[in-house]
Amino acid sequence: MATLPAKPDMKDRILETADRLFYLQGIRAVGVDTIAAEIGISKRTLYNHFPSKDALISAYLARRFVAPRPSDKSPVEQILGTFDSLERRFSAKDFRGCPFVNAVAELGEDRSVRKIAVAFKESRRLWFRDLLAQLGIAEAEALATQLALLVDGSIAQDLVRNDPAMARAAKEAATVLLKNAGVKVGAADRQKKRTAKKRRPRSAS
Repeated sequence: MATLPAKPDMKDRILETADRLFYLQGIRAVGVDTIAAEIGISKRTLYNHFPSKDALISAYLARRFVAPRPSDKSPVEQILGTFDSLERRFSAKDFRGCPFVNAVAELGEDRSVRKIAVAFKESRRLWFRDLLAQLGIAEAEALATQLALLVDGSIAQDLVRNDPAMARAAKEAATVLLKNAGVKVGAADRQKKRTAKKRRPRSAS
């Protein structure tokens, strides 16, 4: 007999609800009473798990701080694939921009919020830098910063224009930066296509 998946505990339910409401409606716009009502619990129960709204905000941002998954793809594919992922995300109805930028825009005076936002942005920049270092690029630090700016710029442009193609434009700019740094972009993909074509079985005549 198959076992039913375990239901999330109360703390997880609170955090999942806060995550959704904070991201879609804004941190300032959503109070703990709204979150408690959404779940169907009292504020006292919520405070038993998160002693304050600030603690809940910190947990929300920590939940969003997810490292990129390990990949078997080449460094170039991973770098440019970032912009493909962004384009898909931009097309989603629930996309409301970067949660860390949004949090700083709303709560910039809160040092703990700014600190975790800076840490997240720096972690993404360092991810680019490490991939660029694998490619042997001498100016990996500077180029990583430029790629991170393209990510954030495309997010801002999509929010203003509501146009997922902004991610594609950013990818084209990233491709130019990589080529100018001496990286052969697209060669591996072309080789894969040639290999696949050679292996394709002939149709019966």
